[in-house]
Amino acid sequence: MRHSRSSDLRRRGLTVLTALAASALAATTVTAAPAAAAPTAVKPATPAAGQPKLGDSCTSADLGKRYPYIKSTQVVPTITHFKGWYVTEGSTGSQTIETSTQTVVTVQVGLSADIQGSFQVELLGQVGGTLGLNVQVSSSTTSSESKSISWDFRRPGYYALYEGTRKVTGQYGSLNCNRVGTGDGTYATKWVDGPESGGYTTYTTLEEGAVRCEDTVPAGSIMRKAQDLLDCGSPAAAAKHPAGPVPSAKADQARHDAATAAKAARAAQRVKTPQAAKPAPRAALNCQPAVYRIDVPGKPLNWSAPALANDGVRLRQSNWTSAHLDNWRLCDVTEKNGVIEASLWNWGSGRCATIPADIANQERAYLTTAACGEDDLQRFYIYRDVPGSPKVGVQNKYTGSMMGHDRYADGELIRQYSSGRQDGTGTYHLTGV
Repeated sequence: MRHSRSSDLRRRGLTVLTALAASALAATTVTAAPAAAAPTAVKPATPAAGQPKLGDSCTSADLGKRYPYIKSTQVVPTITHFKGWYVTEGSTGSQTIETSTQTVVTVQVGLSADIQGSFQVELLGQVGGTLGLNVQVSSSTTSSESKSISWDFRRPGYYALYEGTRKVTGQYGSLNCNRVGTGDGTYATKWVDGPESGGYTTYTTLEEGAVRCEDTVPAGSIMRKAQDLLDCGSPAAAAKHPAGPVPSAKADQARHDAATAAKAARAAQRVKTPQAAKPAPRAALNCQPAVYRIDVPGKPLNWSAPALANDGVRLRQSNWTSAHLDNWRLCDVTEKNGVIEASLWNWGSGRCATIPADIANQERAYLTTAACGEDDLQRFYIYRDVPGSPKVGVQNKYTGSMMGHDRYADGELIRQYSSGRQDGTGTYHLTGV
């Protein structure tokens, strides 16, 4: 059981707030109230220094980069811990009461609660900037343990003891650089809405307190949410009680609904993970006849597949010992909105490029090859420069991360970076051989 400490001011309780404090509290809540209602589409946050907007021009050096942007956001007051408590004339004063878990909020981007990539951190930072709220931007979850709250009850009545937060959810998109037709038969490179998108969840700072049925509190506030769970209009609330806990049907139902939703989310996560770990075998690849090297522009090193299964794709120089390990074909190619999706089949090994499933959630996970199968870890989006230029950026479909390398050196591993390589080293040449 965890115990919390409250300041002397907070221990005095809502019912003895001064008029000035109550006015300030109302003003603060009114500021957040519009975001606390229904899901609301919002404009992307003001871009950070150097960050582009949808439709801005980009260059070939940007083909291996991506940026997050916010498509929608919703802020909902959420009670994480709750206890209904009846205070009689003889039981006022300071008490410590154990509350039970009402719901658990976990920071999540897409289906991952492992927040470690720069794309995820920047995304959540934009959420906070858009709303003017201080939100969690790292792996975090509200407590699933019971929690003790100390409070100084000055008046009798039916109270909600609570801890809560503002749960922030919404949809995000990815800005990627790609060729775009200008309408007159020519092309330009612009920041487009990339195919990788999803939902996010985060939350604001935690707040604890106590509120009575009789208290007037701002609409859309965490206190109001706790008061709603108190079931003030029920016969149980109206009846006289001995001092102590009082059940709330509304709180019980809300806790049940939250547990059901959390169970469904965990089931969805379990379904997707095994699919990535054990790709179904592919009957045959439909590969284009062209063969390519994936070169570092203007330099002799290129992607070379591993000869050993436990190694990764590395930068190597082509020579007579390469045995076609540096030759690749695009297979099962599709195209949508000008973005190619393909499997990368290696001529030398007969295997397909992939991110290992057991480290796919990690920033800087290395690229390797595996037996070709029906697996999004083996599918890649290819962003292209204007026609006539062989420059491309490569993005893994499952992780959303861009391919790149830490430094230009013989034997350097090709790795994934959630935001790409911001120095332009994620741009490669797709050179026909």
